[in-house]
Amino acid sequence: MSVQTEAENKMATLLVEVLNLEDISAEEIDPNDQLFGDGLGLDSIDALEIALAISQDFGVQMKAEDESTREAFATLKSLTDFVEKNKAN
Repeated sequence: MSVQTEAENKMATLLVEVLNLEDISAEEIDPNDQLFGDGLGLDSIDALEIALAISQDFGVQMKAEDESTREAFATLKSLTDFVEKNKAN
C-alpha cells in the first residue's frame, strides 16, 4: 500500500464522511486503488455526492461531460491531484 499525502488523506476523509463508508477508514484507502469497480466499488450516485462535496469544500466544479473529470475519478491520487490543481487559492 502506498502512503497517503496530507492532501490525499484529507480527500480520503471527505470520501468516508460524505459516502458514510463504514467498512473502511480514510487511512486504509490506497491512493492508487480504483475508486469504482473492483476498487472501493463506488457508483455514479457516489460520484455525484463526491462532486458536490468537492464543490462545497474546495470550490472546484466537476463537469460530467469533461474527460478530465472522468480521469480524475480514477483513483484517490488522481482525484486529489485534480482538486489541488483546480481549487481556488
